[in-house]
Amino acid sequence: MRNELDPDRMPKHVAIIMDGNGRWAKKRLLNRITGHEKGADAVRTVVQTARKLNIAALTLYAFSTENWQRPQPEISGLMLLLRRFLASERKTLVENEIRLNTIGQIDRLPEAVRDNLKAVMDATATNTKMVLNLALSYGARAEIVEMVKQIASKAQTGDLDPTAITTGTVDDHLYTRGMPDVDLLIRTSGEMRISNFLLWQIAYAEIFFTPTLWPDFGEDEFVTILNDYQHRERRFGALPST
Repeated sequence: MRNELDPDRMPKHVAIIMDGNGRWAKKRLLNRITGHEKGADAVRTVVQTARKLNIAALTLYAFSTENWQRPQPEISGLMLLLRRFLASERKTLVENEIRLNTIGQIDRLPEAVRDNLKAVMDATATNTKMVLNLALSYGARAEIVEMVKQIASKAQTGDLDPTAITTGTVDDHLYTRGMPDVDLLIRTSGEMRISNFLLWQIAYAEIFFTPTLWPDFGEDEFVTILNDYQHRERRFGALPST
């Protein structure tokens, strides 16, 4: 199936709402952290596949601002799992020329997690083949509010003419500054909502919902979705081509 993909029609930026770890575990009478551990295996597979297919940017919704409301033992388990993931994948990211980046309210993460993130980001800072964005403590509304504050502050000090504000100005004040807009958004587990994820960046994204729970999401399904994407006509508000 991978051989059927057109390399010239590959999305530049893929974003994934990784949903279903808890339900995967519940179906097997396992605890939720075990579901998250299996979800980490799916992350490895998808990152490796995206790199092999020369996708320029991959953004994974790993932990939302709303997830802070979960029980503390689960949050602690997720943070420990994140640290382990960073430690285990550092060498792979370096060798595959993948640059790690984070988006979100990173200052809310535990200090040990922030230290681990910085270490891996520093180690991969010069990599240019792919950007892996981990959305951590991320919420699109919070991101937009922060963007508005930054632009308003510059306008107030006279560093920015309000009449000169464009969509490019907004882009330049978001977490994803310098990256292409999302071409393809995938959500697993059968839920059909956006959940406060990259609301500005997905304005013209193709959206694919799959009933597959995230731990069961693998290379074959990812490639199938990419194949579907390549057969869609992206019009960006224009009339269909004739």
